[in-house]
This record gives sequence, structure tokens and C-alpha cells, in this order.
Amino acid sequence: MLDDFLIRAAIAGVGVAVAAGPLGCFIVWRRMAYFGDATAHAALLGVALSFAFSFSLFVGVLAVALVLSLAVSGLSARGYPVDTLLGVFAHGGLAVGLVVMALIPGLRVDLMGVLLGDILAVGKADLAVIWTGAALVLGLLAWRWAPLLTATLNADLAHASGIDPRREQLILTVALAVVVAVSLKVVGALLISAMLIIPAATVRPLARTPEWMAALAVAAGALSALLGLWLSMVADTPTGPSIVAVATGLFAVTAGVRARRG
Repeated sequence: MLDDFLIRAAIAGVGVAVAAGPLGCFIVWRRMAYFGDATAHAALLGVALSFAFSFSLFVGVLAVALVLSLAVSGLSARGYPVDTLLGVFAHGGLAVGLVVMALIPGLRVDLMGVLLGDILAVGKADLAVIWTGAALVLGLLAWRWAPLLTATLNADLAHASGIDPRREQLILTVALAVVVAVSLKVVGALLISAMLIIPAATVRPLARTPEWMAALAVAAGALSALLGLWLSMVADTPTGPSIVAVATGLFAVTAGVRARRG
């Protein structure tokens, strides 16, 4: 079954949705959308380093995403504005990554595939990486679900309950780094944050509990991946952008329903 590239693409898209859905809920709740965007943009530097030193693309992207997360956490604690730091790392990582790629002799890389994803080229090894990453993220979020929710709702309440909000923030950034690393081949560096934010934002008006919102976000992301894949095949459009376009359409539907209900 996995010899069919469409089946592999569908399984990869669902795997990204499983990883991004619950994490995207925390990003929406915490208003961390720009953080996810900055991590995804800086991931291009990880791609460049992977080519320069001939190691796994997943390892390079994960390493850069983790370094960015730790750097932002450390510098923000010293008084630097978080939005300024994210802007510096997002654009700086993207620019330095492109420069490094240009300096590698004889490098031939599909830059559009890196930026916008190439889900149709996903192989069996990529599926193993995506689903392993999804399992790690789900396990991490399940383990820290209650403390993460408490720290998200109220930092003072978290301190009173013996929970360190900065530790929970670090856990979220580690999970975000993993999702960016496993999603790069599916939707690309420029569209990863969309798959984190849009499904969660889509189902927010429909959910009554945090757990229900996380489950619905996974469903919305999976549906977007499958419908986007179908749209790409029928209309001959780029697959990554097609997936995000479908996700945006679903958001428009739920937003319209919410507006009609007042």
C-alpha cells in the first residue's frame, strides 16, 4: 500500500495534522502565532546546514529550531522584547539560510519544495520520521497537559500550584521545534505556521472544552490535508498551498457560522 505515492502523501498529511492540532491550540490560546512563524522561517537555516555538513534534514531543522527557542527564552528573560527577537531570528535565519545555500559549491536544491513543501515526494522513511515526531509531541503534551493548561490560563495560578510557567513555555517550544522539523517536507517552511494556527482557530468556536478543541483541531487539519491533496491532483495546483487554502476555507465556514449565530 505504501508503494502508492498518493497513499504516502495522505498518511503524511494526517501525521502532520496529528502533531500540529493539539500544539496549535496552545499557540492560539497563548497568542504565540508569530513564534511559530519565526521558528518555521528560521528552519531554512537548518536546511542549509544539513546540506553543508551532509547530515539528516530532520536533525538540522530540529537543531536550529531548538536553538532559536532557547535563545528567545534566554534573551527575553534579560529584557529584550519578544516580538523584536522573533523578528530578528525569523528574517535573519531565512536570509542566512539562503546565503549558506548559495555558498555551497555544486548544490542543486529545489528551493520551492523547501519553502512550500513537496508532500508527493514523501517516502517511507519520511513517514516514519513524521509519525515518530507526532507520537513524541502527543506524548509530551499528554504528560504535561494539566500544567500547560494552568500556565496558559494564569501564570500566578500556576505559581501558586507549584508550576513553573517558564518550564512549561520551554516544553511548548521543544514540541514546536519537533513539529516544524517533521512538517517541513509536507507543507514547507513558509506554510508550517499556517497548519499550526488555522485548524485550531477554525474549531475554536465549536469546542466547549480544551480537550475537545484539540481533538477537533486534529480532525480539521487531517481534513484539510486530504481535501488539499485531492484539490492539487484535480486542479494541478501546488500541494502545500492547496492544503493551506482548504484549511483557510474551513476557517471561513466556521467564522461565517459563528457570525450568523451572533
